[in-house]
Amino acid sequence: MAGLKYMSGFGNEFSSEDPRCPGSLPEGQNNPQVCPYGLYAEQISGSAFTCPRPANKRSWLYRIIPSVKHKPFTAVPCGNLSENWDEVEPDPNQLRWLPFTIPKPTDKKVDFVAGLHTLCGAGDTKSRNGIGIHVYTCNTSMVDRCFNNSDGDFLIVPQQGEILITTEFGKMMVEPNEICVIQQGMRFSVDVFGETRGYILEVYGAHYELPDLGPIGANGLANPRDFLCPVACYEDRTVATGFSVINKYQGKLFACQQDFSPFNVVAWHGNYTPYKYDLKNFMVINCVAFDHADPSIFTVLTAKSTRPGVAIADFVIFPPRWGVSDHTLRPPYYHRNCMSEFMGLIKGHYEAKEEGFQPGGASLHSMMTPHGPDAECFEKSSTAELKPERVAEGTMVKKKYIKFQFCLFCKICEIICGFSFLQAFMFESSFSMAVTKWGLQTCQRLDKSYYQCWEHLRSHFNPNWKPSKK
Repeated sequence: MAGLKYMSGFGNEFSSEDPRCPGSLPEGQNNPQVCPYGLYAEQISGSAFTCPRPANKRSWLYRIIPSVKHKPFTAVPCGNLSENWDEVEPDPNQLRWLPFTIPKPTDKKVDFVAGLHTLCGAGDTKSRNGIGIHVYTCNTSMVDRCFNNSDGDFLIVPQQGEILITTEFGKMMVEPNEICVIQQGMRFSVDVFGETRGYILEVYGAHYELPDLGPIGANGLANPRDFLCPVACYEDRTVATGFSVINKYQGKLFACQQDFSPFNVVAWHGNYTPYKYDLKNFMVINCVAFDHADPSIFTVLTAKSTRPGVAIADFVIFPPRWGVSDHTLRPPYYHRNCMSEFMGLIKGHYEAKEEGFQPGGASLHSMMTPHGPDAECFEKSSTAELKPERVAEGTMVKKKYIKFQFCLFCKICEIICGFSFLQAFMFESSFSMAVTKWGLQTCQRLDKSYYQCWEHLRSHFNPNWKPSKK
């Protein structure tokens, strides 16, 4: 959106004031007896006060009316938003969904909140430990209402249609191939510009961080300076008919009314902010000799658990890169993982299988559920010429297409199978996720033929095999 400005850096100490009110940030203290311009000081804390300094997250907001002024919250229908992980029996099968249906505006107007659907998740918001994976499908902007998630952080991945997100900290335009994070407790509203769809990874009890780089060194993967946060942009607006604040609390929705816009923050400072990131800025680290590197080298953001090296959730992408591994079966090996792997596709499409993995769809390989290349891909790649090839350029490459179902563990299959796309991503979690009734039944997008991708695998065992003489 023309005219929007941002500040760069991940987790920085930022300060911003709307240029219409110069000097609106108090000098030398957070909570003066009288704030500039007659504003109210209000702190939003994303961590306990006593957290170690590197982990302490808070921002001070200077607003026209404090957020405490509102009518009581009352329960409202949750729609297809859920934290009921016992609604249906567990399903350990490989699962794949066709693109989730976006309602037509001629049939029904649906905004971001009404268009939230929980697909799977685990854990508990009350004990502050868990995740939820949602999709959003909507066709109209939020008008005089905002959303506030008291349960956790939303990592939003637009797939179709750009979204303009208005927050208490300012505005962000987020397009497909970008992501944004709205942290716990931050109020925001979403404007859309047509039929819109995307994915959300919600974490309870932790915030997203940049992964440690270890032997990679000081640079690489997602660089801190490429993350952008909004600048202060207040609206001083009375809403006589009432402005609705929708609060997600302990997995349920509640609403309250107030007679003013919540986006009335004239200035703010702190390190607890919403932010966005353009996935094309990811600096890829890849295998340049033989075999496969683990997909952790493609991690953009991680939400750590209390166990060292084990994440509540990782956000992983598979961006454009070169594949050059020598004397290596380039498709992924067959795999069973102690983590849960949920995958979505932002752009590109798979013409080799009409009902295959498509943009706006998804797949889930639960922990220890086997997955990997299908028979045709295995046969092709076993005899393929191993030359350097560009992966995931975002257009169909001019090769013979073969039927293949992608493994979530590695995207090298794109090289062999003649298929590439601009951006695929994975939500990986140490939680054993349950699929909701909406995901298994109500949405009617579950591809029940998915298992057939592996039906034609055959034995290549030869008991008389001898090693070749060198």
